[in-house]
Amino acid sequence: MGQQDLRIHELVTKIERGDIRLPEMQRQYVWQQTRVRDLLDSLYRGYPSGTILTWETDEGVATRDFAVGQDASEQRSFQLLLDGQQRLTSLSAILRGEPIHVRGRKRPIDILFNLEHPENLEEITEVFEDEEAEDDTDADPDESTADASEDEILKRFDRMAFVVHSNKLAKLPHWVSVTKVFKESSDTPFLKEAGVTSMEDPRYDKYTARLKRLRDIKDYSYRVHILDRDKSYEEVTEIFVRVNSLGAKLRSSDLALAQITAKWRDSLSIFQAFEAECVDLEFDLGLSIHLKNLVAFATGQSRFKTVGSLSKERLEAAWEDAKKGMLFALNFLRSNVGIDSPALLSSPFIIITLAAYGHSKGYHLSPEESARLRYWVLVANAKARYSRGSSETFLDQDLAALRRDQNIDGLLQLLKTQVGRLEVLPSDLENRNSRSAYFKTMFMAFRKDDARDWRDQLVISLKHSGAQHALQFHHVFPQAVLKKANLPSQKINDICNLTFISGSTNRRISDKEPAVYLPGVIEKIGAEELGKQCIPTNDGLWKVDDYESFLTTRRELVAERLNQFLEHDKWGVAA
Repeated sequence: MGQQDLRIHELVTKIERGDIRLPEMQRQYVWQQTRVRDLLDSLYRGYPSGTILTWETDEGVATRDFAVGQDASEQRSFQLLLDGQQRLTSLSAILRGEPIHVRGRKRPIDILFNLEHPENLEEITEVFEDEEAEDDTDADPDESTADASEDEILKRFDRMAFVVHSNKLAKLPHWVSVTKVFKESSDTPFLKEAGVTSMEDPRYDKYTARLKRLRDIKDYSYRVHILDRDKSYEEVTEIFVRVNSLGAKLRSSDLALAQITAKWRDSLSIFQAFEAECVDLEFDLGLSIHLKNLVAFATGQSRFKTVGSLSKERLEAAWEDAKKGMLFALNFLRSNVGIDSPALLSSPFIIITLAAYGHSKGYHLSPEESARLRYWVLVANAKARYSRGSSETFLDQDLAALRRDQNIDGLLQLLKTQVGRLEVLPSDLENRNSRSAYFKTMFMAFRKDDARDWRDQLVISLKHSGAQHALQFHHVFPQAVLKKANLPSQKINDICNLTFISGSTNRRISDKEPAVYLPGVIEKIGAEELGKQCIPTNDGLWKVDDYESFLTTRRELVAERLNQFLEHDKWGVAA
């Protein structure tokens, strides 16, 4: 095995020219911007940043696209990148100022650098970014941070050298775009923006030294290990799996993909084509779910540990069955259950069980079987069957029950054993928030009852276009009102203080108390519309002093509505 030291800017150039490419065994780019921020922070401090592993080969190995653009048209020799994709892709995007392309979408990676960071940087691991961050998948504020004042948040950022871009920080003169620094060789624009107009300014030396230190990141050298040409694809796959298993840097599905593509060449393009077909059905599930579904059909269980023993022929046959099962599951969810988006699922594992059930029945169901299957899907979803503890263990239990009994009774009994009862009680809704599976079921139940926005009268939907009509969940008692009453965040964000209206209606209500705005809503559209979302119409419950009574009453109404929606009286007794 050979090795060489290459600076970051040399590696970025090699990627841009197509001298380094990705084998199909590699996963897609998955880093969030906070990970890129932390990588830059480590490099800026001079911390070690691992090594790179590549393979030179004369084999005609199938490749996949980088998340950044590259010239891969010429049939020149190239190396395949086995370890270091996430780091090098991130650095390529930053140095070149290009957006990341992942699953048909593109997004920028924009990190800001603090010219006024403390001399001795602290070890700060906070994930929170400003609410205006360009990529909101990186925003993960805990409740204490969300309640912090703007001054407190800025003080936290001022202790950091790098943060994910936010509009507020970008307007401050001492915060500069990392990409702009790399693309601009002169310090003058940044000094001028910061108000440094003279070399006599005490900030001049500090800022220029820090800008140089930032640009020096591109000269950081990675040790690149190069596997020999005489190694086979299968042997390289084994190395890839072992290297990436040691530090748990890859998910088990990523390692499984490497093993599958080693036996079944060019299979990635086949998987991606079907993944795109499911996206067209508005179910963007991610490749890992399709791979888990494949393994379930190939082995009768969901864990990827057996993939290495499967033959190409078995994988190909199982894939054909898995596709049929998946399409049945998605169509059943859309047409029979009313789940038309993966956002309404507490876990996508429900789809795999549905696929296996359809296959076990030869896709020939009686009306009663269809109705009971709908009941199981809704209750398993509401009770978060696969979001409690070891989800793969529960999925394997259900797959085994289907192989054994080929009916819904076994699934319902396993669910009842897990959660205790299938009926929804008011107590089940206590201390729940918008992340609860019950919240998704609330939405579906209200939508089935034709619940509408209180202003534009559009039926609530996840698919409305435009900021004015896009669905939001609204606090019946606004957060500002309850904060003034010194209620804790958990109580403010209780699931039974939430309802579904459009963004424009939500903004019009603003921080008005229910006793102020609900009479106008009733006058305009009638009390029946509030009833469709289980909002008590007793105005004696609309004052802050009666908030606890409001929650208690609405929990009873919501629990009753959910059981009606689930048709528990019809199908839950036998379970």
